[in-house]
Amino acid sequence: ACFWLQGRPVAEEMTVNAPRQPEWAPPRRLHTNMIETEEKQKKAFLVGIQTPELPEDKCRELLDELSELTDTLGLEVVGSVIAKQREPNIRFLLGEGRARQIAEAAVAFEADVIIFDDFLTPSQQRNWENMADIAVIDRQEVILDIFARHARSSEAVLQVELARATYSLPRLKRRWTHLNRQRGMAGGMGMRGEGEQQIELDSRIVRMKIAKLKARLDEVRRQRQVQRAQRLRKPVPVAAIVGYTNAGKSSLLNALTDAGVLVEDKLFATLDPTVRGIILPKGQKLLLADTVGFIRRLPHLLVEAFKSTLEETVLAEHIVEVLDASSPDLDEHHDTTVKVLEEIGANSRGTIFVLNKVDLLQDELSRQRLRHRFPDAIMCSAKTGEGLDELKNVLEQCCMRNTREEEILVPHSNLSALSHIREIAAVLSEKYEENGARLVIRIPKAAWPLVSEYSTHRRRDI
Repeated sequence: ACFWLQGRPVAEEMTVNAPRQPEWAPPRRLHTNMIETEEKQKKAFLVGIQTPELPEDKCRELLDELSELTDTLGLEVVGSVIAKQREPNIRFLLGEGRARQIAEAAVAFEADVIIFDDFLTPSQQRNWENMADIAVIDRQEVILDIFARHARSSEAVLQVELARATYSLPRLKRRWTHLNRQRGMAGGMGMRGEGEQQIELDSRIVRMKIAKLKARLDEVRRQRQVQRAQRLRKPVPVAAIVGYTNAGKSSLLNALTDAGVLVEDKLFATLDPTVRGIILPKGQKLLLADTVGFIRRLPHLLVEAFKSTLEETVLAEHIVEVLDASSPDLDEHHDTTVKVLEEIGANSRGTIFVLNKVDLLQDELSRQRLRHRFPDAIMCSAKTGEGLDELKNVLEQCCMRNTREEEILVPHSNLSALSHIREIAAVLSEKYEENGARLVIRIPKAAWPLVSEYSTHRRRDI
């Protein structure tokens, strides 16, 4: 393995002998909370772990993805290394000799934090920080901090706070290393030292915070259930847009509905779900819900925390999976999306596949290959508008499978009901006669009982 300095390979010997290498004597203690130390932590050194089951090229892809996550967090990547692991080490995840080499390289590059593209146990993080004298975090903490920065809605903020509090609870000792020595107190043997008291006090505070956050989340979820029940009384079909992070879901929603959602070429640029209405070519109304993007090695804490946010996906009649046509990891991104959908219980219905960003494909041959791999997918570009009309037509066809076309006659005495009918159905034709307003409508089958009393067929039967 070799180290990488700003994208260029550097021999391992050069890393150890790098200029301006700091002495080990002055400790460089940093808190490991990325939000609290935003001004101090400017440079990051990345570490990928290659196991016998993970080929080197896949390990490099994951490390590149970690580099993008680090960029989203606002840190500069000054170097990276892929370390081979035959079997996990309890103390450092890697062998102690290899761990010291990596720590020396990070110090030589003047990194403020070492970031592992794997999960570290609390004890492993403490051991690394004691050895390297700089902050050491893992992929899970990076994603948690990104979510904390980008969450906007009250529910998303609560969910992230709960996930971070649960994550930090077993790691509190890292924050109180200067207090964990036993110190003499009045009362002699058997009394607890100041450090132990502080750790236990902090642990109790975090547990109380977790309990309060869960209670507040339950209240927010009850409110969302009321709002959802009100929306379901107007049975407009819902399509959920899902996919890997940075696949262009928000761009697609903006292109279809002029939603004005933030669009940025970064992982997890938007987190909060957005629901917007759209009128399809033949007048059918549809709600489009944009959800948080998925990612490989998504922390389980976040999957649990965001299950209620992803309920929009679970309850949607249609799933629109957006794939980045220009990504070399397209198949893996699709597999990750499928796994997350299975985990939240939203994989039981048909999916509309959308290959977005086709404007970035260099030649027609690349398009033909994608058509062969995904024959049912819609090739589109949210940037240029290519394929959007086809997508709208497919969405309308899917909606029509669950709708029925009916003729109704609303008496003059009940014309006030017309506004409600227009809300829940697409009006194909409308004319006023002696007996009332005669309409031909396309309405969701679930909503038909709401207007069946005006059916002309029913009147003829009578």
